[in-house]
Amino acid sequence: MANLNNFDANQVDPSVALDPLPAGKYLAVISDSEYKPTKTGGGKYLQLTFQVIDGEFKGRLVWARLNLENKSEMTVKIARGELSAVCRAVGVMQPKDSVELHNIPLEISVGLKKRDDNGEFTNVIKGYAKKSGASPTRTPAAAGPGSTPPWKR
Repeated sequence: MANLNNFDANQVDPSVALDPLPAGKYLAVISDSEYKPTKTGGGKYLQLTFQVIDGEFKGRLVWARLNLENKSEMTVKIARGELSAVCRAVGVMQPKDSVELHNIPLEISVGLKKRDDNGEFTNVIKGYAKKSGASPTRTPAAAGPGSTPPWKR
């Protein structure tokens, strides 16, 4: 048994299951990053947490894992290419620490991928672009053409 210290569910909104984001382009920032060992211990990956900052899905999170240390040279090459794309999208070409990539708006192209373990769909980031050169992000239909997004004000 565990003592729940007088927890009252009437005082807390229940959590809601979230479906993956629809495939599309989103304005986001890197809100967190962490260097972690792989499950097998044979390498390390940089986990980047992207937070959508505009539109219907504002506040939602999407993750990218860049295998920067791995036995497979191809895996490392792909990860380094993806990191280069992130750096170019945020305009930080020679970061000394991943925190230098945080809180700079960029556009992420999000897709859907079927998971091998349970068959459910999950989000994957398929590409990165500068926010100024990007096509429009997903915005709610109610926003209308006269509203100015916060990042353009």
